[in-house]
Amino acid sequence: MKKVLKIVLIVVGVLVVVALVAPFLIPVNQFRPIIEEQASATLGRKVQLGNISLSLISGSLSAENLSIGDDPKFSSAPFLTAKSLNVGVEMMPLIFSKTLNVTDVTIGSPQVTMLHNPAGVWNYSSLGPSAAKAKAKEAPEKPSAAAAAEVSVKKLTLSDGSIIVGSTNSQKRSTYDHVNVTASDVSLTSKFPVTVTADLPSGGKFKLDGTFGPVDQADTSLTSLNAKMNVTGLNLASTGFLDPSMGLGGIVDLDANLSSQGGEAQTKGNAKLSKALLVAGGSPAGVPVTVNFVTKYNLRKNAGVLEPSTLNIGGAVAHLSGTFQSPEDETIVNAKVEGENMPARDLEAFLPALGIHLPKGASLAAGALNTNLNVTGPTNKLVTTGTVGLYKAKLAGFDLGSKMSTISALTGLKTGQDLDIEKITTNLHMAATGLEAENFLADIPALGKLVGAGTLDAKNNLDFKMAATLASSATYSSSGGAPASGIGGILGAIGGGKGGCKGATIPFQIHGTTADPKFVPDIGGTAASLLSSQLGCAGGAASGANPQQQTQNPADAINNALGGLLNKKKP
Repeated sequence: MKKVLKIVLIVVGVLVVVALVAPFLIPVNQFRPIIEEQASATLGRKVQLGNISLSLISGSLSAENLSIGDDPKFSSAPFLTAKSLNVGVEMMPLIFSKTLNVTDVTIGSPQVTMLHNPAGVWNYSSLGPSAAKAKAKEAPEKPSAAAAAEVSVKKLTLSDGSIIVGSTNSQKRSTYDHVNVTASDVSLTSKFPVTVTADLPSGGKFKLDGTFGPVDQADTSLTSLNAKMNVTGLNLASTGFLDPSMGLGGIVDLDANLSSQGGEAQTKGNAKLSKALLVAGGSPAGVPVTVNFVTKYNLRKNAGVLEPSTLNIGGAVAHLSGTFQSPEDETIVNAKVEGENMPARDLEAFLPALGIHLPKGASLAAGALNTNLNVTGPTNKLVTTGTVGLYKAKLAGFDLGSKMSTISALTGLKTGQDLDIEKITTNLHMAATGLEAENFLADIPALGKLVGAGTLDAKNNLDFKMAATLASSATYSSSGGAPASGIGGILGAIGGGKGGCKGATIPFQIHGTTADPKFVPDIGGTAASLLSSQLGCAGGAASGANPQQQTQNPADAINNALGGLLNKKKP
């Protein structure tokens, strides 16, 4: 037994000695030119390796550095650099016949630079078979593209790398860190499974799991791909999709299936946008937007179509469709958003993203919103135009009469603690700098009809010029239909009653913010044009008015009446 144990110990000792000494006896660096030559032929790019060492324990060759050249049309700097390259090999053929059979490849801490030119062509488009064929034509005596294409690797790993993405005509770059790629049975002539994970710029995670290949013989960027894609925590401000200089942003989570073949890519899935901020002066939305989408994209033309898709905010549903294209560094959108009978209560928490903050204590208790909007322009400078309508709504906890205290004191207007809205319609123009509303029309039973136009700027400041045609109950007594006292009676004599308007017309302005609006009588006459162009009251006069009243300019009469009652100088 002792003898057997001694023999075993001797064998173990010999093996240890061999394991330690063999790497120095086998001239592994002689394989460096072979590896470089075969890799260069396969990729069509110059491949360089540092000093190579052998580990019998792990069964691998290790190179200190790796460099793969870029397409000279894009850059003279390397396309890929790495701190280390480990190549798993079959040890017995290597030791006894000096034959190199590769089993796996691990690239440590690689840095990849991916660039596209103004035409949308990427620097990796010529990586692989197309470039290898060109090299083979130039030097037919060297390993051919066909031979290179036969190279296969059981396992390929890129560990803890970074990918830098940009364009040739801009210094702006996006960096994706902690990139890990795992692929098995890698071949240029067949499909193989691949998994990619990465950290997104400014936080967030990316994962792709699917099959890749066979590699396109003419353009590597057009290689077929079928994969499941997952994105969590993508910050739109960091991508340039929204303008970060204006504080705009939002967080995107996405689950989608991606398929690409013959230069045509299709993506189908859903995306959730949280904490959206679309207008400077707004604040992050308190409710997410979810989009169920289908897109088709032509990789050669860098243009795509957004198929009919749906957008959901709570129970509010809108329909999306349109086109998009990606010339150079930006994505240009031309989309349509249509929604009918969307519950206003579900939309309330999203309004801050558009710079609209309801007054403190107020809420949208009822109502339906209709939209017909066009969204156009680069994604970081989107412009939205179209029509918006709110119908049968109730703004609970908002006493308009108390907010219009100066006007209410003159007319006796009382609206109550909740504001009922028959309808509000307007033509809307929205950009990152704020909102513009034209042809603003509102029918508020307790007040009357309002018309006007105005803006909400990036600092949430309101500047609206309005005119209100008061409901008859606000300007006429209930007994005999005679004009009531105060400004209602005066304006009823000027522009109400039988003069073409149902009640008195009062021009006013709205300042302050959406959270705290200020209603101010317009004694300067800036809303006088509204009386003539939108209300048709310019020549109106009630029966019994004297000739001087009938010929007096309505705007002057309004200014005189308001100025006198507010103890202000007449203009």
